[in-house]
Amino acid sequence: MTIQFLDEKKKTKESVSPSKLLFTGLDNAGKTTIIQGIQREFSKIAFLKPTRGAQRRIFEFMGREIAEWDLGGQISYRISYLKNPGKYFDDTEIAIYVIDIVDRVRLPEAISYLKDVVERFKKLEIAPPIYVFLHKYDPALRRNALNEMKNLEIEIKDKIKRTVDYKEIFYYTTSIYDLPSIIKAMSEILLSLYPKSELIEKTIIEFGKKTYSDGVVLLDDNSLIVGSYYKDEETKNLLTASTPYFLTLNDSFIFTEVQPGHQQEENHMIVQRYGKIFIFKQLTFKEGSSPYYILMLKQDTNINKDEIETFANLLKQILYS
Repeated sequence: MTIQFLDEKKKTKESVSPSKLLFTGLDNAGKTTIIQGIQREFSKIAFLKPTRGAQRRIFEFMGREIAEWDLGGQISYRISYLKNPGKYFDDTEIAIYVIDIVDRVRLPEAISYLKDVVERFKKLEIAPPIYVFLHKYDPALRRNALNEMKNLEIEIKDKIKRTVDYKEIFYYTTSIYDLPSIIKAMSEILLSLYPKSELIEKTIIEFGKKTYSDGVVLLDDNSLIVGSYYKDEETKNLLTASTPYFLTLNDSFIFTEVQPGHQQEENHMIVQRYGKIFIFKQLTFKEGSSPYYILMLKQDTNINKDEIETFANLLKQILYS
């Protein structure tokens, strides 16, 4: 996966400034783990150390540059951010505030710091939407303590509402052990920046129906869902849960090895899983750019090359026109 790190010297006055995506919150909340999960850098997660200061990178989403700022949450850094808000918070278009939902002792501290961040936004006269990730909401907690966690979720939202005076605060429950929860949240958030997302969605729906697919998901190389079509809720759940599997499989084998129960030809992969037929194909819209991927759920293994090519050309026009 291609990652382009921020290089201020290469930026010109004529270039369009990237959209600023800010990750903030207390230390050990899981901010960097979320970012590594989206990048599918799973081998690094176990060895992550606390983020030092502000880490920045630039990545592309649907032809648009996103400047991702990961602010280390140790108290010394937080004091620095609050003292110099123009340096760290200014120009933020989207803010993601991560709270460790299982660290109840530090919940008051997390909410207090969120209030501080909001006050700095107001001082800078900016009002980006804030997406609060109630993180580490692991599958085991959903299974074994669902009622308790639901009550805690309600309690946290209520405390934030009473403490933080801000209009646009939205919530997601996420876990690195439930990667689709992170993919869903990040995809929906970033799509809000892109005015052509509805046109892409319509194009995918028409393609899905034309190819007699039960579902179609278009993904970029950052694991983000660009658009989708689902025949029903069961199909949606199945495809959403399967996207990390296929992306990781692609990273591991890059269409060079075939596993039992898998077929591979002409840069696409056919997999029988859960009694269903999945077709996974890489699409390259622009030379030198990161690839996109389509994941289709079908009743058969037929792929019409002309329909795929027409679909790819339409998406290319939408993304890069």
